[in-house]
Amino acid sequence: MRALTVFLSALLLVMACTAPAGAKAAAVVPDVVFQRADFSTGTQEGTTGGDALAFGSAAGTVSYTDALGTKTWEYARWTAPERAVGFPATELIASWTADVPKGSWLQAEIRGRNAEGLTKWYSLGRWSYAEGDVLRTSVSGQGDADASVAVDTLAAAAGKPMSGYQLRLTLYRTPGSSVTPRVRTSGVMSSNVPERKTVPVSPGGGAWGTELAVPRRSQNVHLGHYPEWNGGGEAWCSPTSTTMILGYWDKWPSAQDTAWVDSSDPDPEVDYAARYTYDHAYKGTGNWPFNTAYAGRYGLDGFVTRLRSLTELERLIKAGVPVITSQSFKKGELPGAGYGTDGHLMAIVGFTPTGDVIANDPASSGNAAVRHVYPRAAFENVWLRSSSSGGVAYVIHPPGHALPATTPGLPANW
Repeated sequence: MRALTVFLSALLLVMACTAPAGAKAAAVVPDVVFQRADFSTGTQEGTTGGDALAFGSAAGTVSYTDALGTKTWEYARWTAPERAVGFPATELIASWTADVPKGSWLQAEIRGRNAEGLTKWYSLGRWSYAEGDVLRTSVSGQGDADASVAVDTLAAAAGKPMSGYQLRLTLYRTPGSSVTPRVRTSGVMSSNVPERKTVPVSPGGGAWGTELAVPRRSQNVHLGHYPEWNGGGEAWCSPTSTTMILGYWDKWPSAQDTAWVDSSDPDPEVDYAARYTYDHAYKGTGNWPFNTAYAGRYGLDGFVTRLRSLTELERLIKAGVPVITSQSFKKGELPGAGYGTDGHLMAIVGFTPTGDVIANDPASSGNAAVRHVYPRAAFENVWLRSSSSGGVAYVIHPPGHALPATTPGLPANW
């Protein structure tokens, strides 16, 4: 409780010291909210809603063409009620966990509300586990006067922030089949990250001296593996990080699942994750919601959000939940890393007794070298500043492992 009070007081102090006269305090601290979908509300077109969203009956059929050919699918659709964000949002990210057996897939779409009204619908991902039905893909070329889609993120056009949004989920299956695709969880993270080159270090959040026993996996030992899924090495930071978290929860592919991986591969579960998170439009494995959706394949709850500080991340570590973070930095900006990156994922597994960050960083020479300690202030800066991801994080946990309370007095971001 004391740490939380210090945190909120520190935020107020930062705003008081750095905000120009007359500026709103919210311009300094990111506005973030994560809102979970309620499937018992909204408009059901052939879907059944409750604790989960399932295909009940076909609302119609549609023809869909990709590199696998043209196929006809029957679909059922759920449209959520419009949700107010509570601030002028500049970015929206949808994420989900679902059971989509062979012969089925899903699409997530969002439309926002700006001062001129509701925008068109934008696709934020076409998701499939099985191969051979459709290609798992983001959708490029969706920019217009209201917004644009950058792989997995809906970004408002300049001067057109979004005050609200609607989420739409469409489930597809082979016509006449009894396959039942089902969405277990979904949610939307809305945010407005302030323009800032540096971020002040945050106070402790109660997890100093805590380190979670997360397995260590290196992406670099996979350099050159499976070029059809972007060839390992630096391209596989996201699925490698996701694999480490799955291992922590004792959930990852079996030896039977990975039997197709070359027998000389040291960690076939990483190759497997790369294959099943690969985005065929982005041509990479770094699609954020595709990674949390992949974790959902193993019965875990996973979603993408933004955290405002390491203080908040510590709340999750203290509750036994490791967190994957996205950041970019030049060589030398993160002491101990020894490299620079335009975008990189790593698993945060704990904090030293003095508050520095313990990361399982997959950008390492081998599994034994994956554990790194990064200075708190430097890490927080390269993770949260506006030129980086602005605090993007994957939160993955079993449904029965409760998340801690979010920061009182601020919109819930998990």
